[in-house]
Amino acid sequence: MLEIFKNIFKIEELRNRILFTLAMLVVFRLGAHIPVPGIDSAALAEFFKANSKGLLGNIDMFSGGAFRNMTIFALGIIPYISASIIMQLLTAVFPYFERLSKEGDAGRKKITQYTRYGTILLSVIQGFGIAATLESAGLSGNRLVLAGIDSWAFRFSTVITLTAGTAFVMWMGEQMSERGIGNGVSLIIFAGIVVGLPTASLQSVALFQTGELTIFILLMIGFIALAVIGAVIFVETANRKIPIQYARRQQGNRVFGGQFTHLPLKINSANVIPPIFASSILMFPATITSFTSVEWIQRMGNSLMPGRFFYNVLFVVLIFFFCFFYTAIQYNPVKIADEIKRGGGFIPGIRPGNKTAVYLNNVLQRLTFGGAIYLSAVCVLPSILITYFNVPFYFGGTALLIVVGVAIDTNMQIETFLLNQNYDGFIRKSKKRKRRF
Repeated sequence: MLEIFKNIFKIEELRNRILFTLAMLVVFRLGAHIPVPGIDSAALAEFFKANSKGLLGNIDMFSGGAFRNMTIFALGIIPYISASIIMQLLTAVFPYFERLSKEGDAGRKKITQYTRYGTILLSVIQGFGIAATLESAGLSGNRLVLAGIDSWAFRFSTVITLTAGTAFVMWMGEQMSERGIGNGVSLIIFAGIVVGLPTASLQSVALFQTGELTIFILLMIGFIALAVIGAVIFVETANRKIPIQYARRQQGNRVFGGQFTHLPLKINSANVIPPIFASSILMFPATITSFTSVEWIQRMGNSLMPGRFFYNVLFVVLIFFFCFFYTAIQYNPVKIADEIKRGGGFIPGIRPGNKTAVYLNNVLQRLTFGGAIYLSAVCVLPSILITYFNVPFYFGGTALLIVVGVAIDTNMQIETFLLNQNYDGFIRKSKKRKRRF
């Protein structure tokens, strides 16, 4: 392991990319401590302390504490992710966006431009909603907004500040992807989630010292954490390999084909899209019901808060729905079967054409069902740990999937970079030897 780190910093380009990425993450963490103007920090801390395990705590987890402190990066990169997912769905539904995705770099730049516009629009809407909520929220009559500030002036400044913060975070993510290592947007989310681990560990130690957590519960939580992380790594790197045989064909004196390869299909082909979509949909009614004082509507909103039984049931149902929906968008068995047939290939034991499409569809259905069960188990785990074991932090769910996925992807990019550099160095050495001879 120490030798790997030495090799990383021996390569100048890779070293510069890693240092640039770390510098951008430092800027992101600094911005997470600059508050929005007009906020009463003491009243805000009291309000979040009373609501830390509900909807607000779930949102704050992805911003690395920026939402709890209501800083300029309170929205984080979530609007950009939502806009990107919406653009992916539009690409699969509308022919115009589908044509753009097939036009190469020009089309991708156009889609990126639309994604940026969508990010700004979502930031404005969410910023206005946050400003209105801050004006109406509070405990024991304590206002979260400082007295003497005009209502519309506060809303306008909050919307501008949060939107500018999201735009800056989006720019940092794009710069990290271009000039750094790994996916910039994913690394920003990764940093926001990981930064809360020390605080969660200290809270666990404090609960253990006060007797609220026993040594048995702590050991069991550690065992569950290791088992879940191992299971996530195993599933995220696992593939179902469909064997494909290409027939031999002869043109003149040359023989083509005859190769044996495979088509890899991931168990969790939808990645973290289903949990993100499901949680976003469930957050909407819970947020709307908080603005009304009608008793039955408030009871309905409370039942949709994270950790409640009805919330978990709907969460699992929506995860299953979006798993099958997103997989159907990503994979077209008929198209895949036609491409295999045109290339002169076939699946051993399966006739080319329609039979191959039916076989691929059945395999995808079974894999998607298994992936949905896996996602549901991981995403419901935080509610179980918090409700039954009094764990003071969210472990599992979308956060764990993102952290493990980003770590695996970044590690693979670094390894690929090292292999490419070593290969180039070997070529240079061989050329020097040829010159000597």
